[in-house]
Amino acid sequence: MALYIYNPGCQPLGQFDFLDSYLTTYGVNGGEAGTLTTAARYLTSTEKASSDTYDGYENSSTLKRPAVMNCINATSTRPIWLLDEGTTGYGTLFGQVIGSPAGLSTTSTNLGPHTMAGSGKVTCWDKPGLYAISTDAVDARSGGFIFSNASVTVGCVVDVVKQGVGHGRLTPAGGTNAVGVTIGNFVEFEVSPFLVNTPPSLVGATQTPTRVVIYFNVYDKSA
Repeated sequence: MALYIYNPGCQPLGQFDFLDSYLTTYGVNGGEAGTLTTAARYLTSTEKASSDTYDGYENSSTLKRPAVMNCINATSTRPIWLLDEGTTGYGTLFGQVIGSPAGLSTTSTNLGPHTMAGSGKVTCWDKPGLYAISTDAVDARSGGFIFSNASVTVGCVVDVVKQGVGHGRLTPAGGTNAVGVTIGNFVEFEVSPFLVNTPPSLVGATQTPTRVVIYFNVYDKSA
């Protein structure tokens, strides 16, 4: 459940509040597409934010503030960013320690919650580059990013499942409930993305992808 940063641009966006209603209902796995929306500029029982995010205004008639949600609802939706708030993954990057004590443990220990729990803000990657998403955080339905889908070929267009169905999960262009936006291109499935192991293909074992690698680059116009 994570977004992996391979070779992107630098300096992601980290100042935007994430809608509590979406976090509570859908959660963020990491690797979903997100965009800007609006929220009220006052605290409610269901929608809270850190104080610095309230100094943002839409116009004098609404006085709403910007916030981020993990869904895309139209081909014209812009901006589109990759959200980076996964909670599990290898090593300490995602708030876990593996091997304690003395490298004896093969299970991980959670060191704490994801960053949204403290700040309410979500990290948004906006720069084109190479990213990977764990397979449990993409559209894994028939026609989605699954190993058996013959339409998933190198360079095929990456789309987003529409609002209310996939909550920002990535899917191949033409997939069920795809919005019709082009946010990049598929590069490959990865089965064993670590240096210290034997690829299943070398020993005739079943290959089960764990990551989907994409080149993220949102087209100015819809696909």
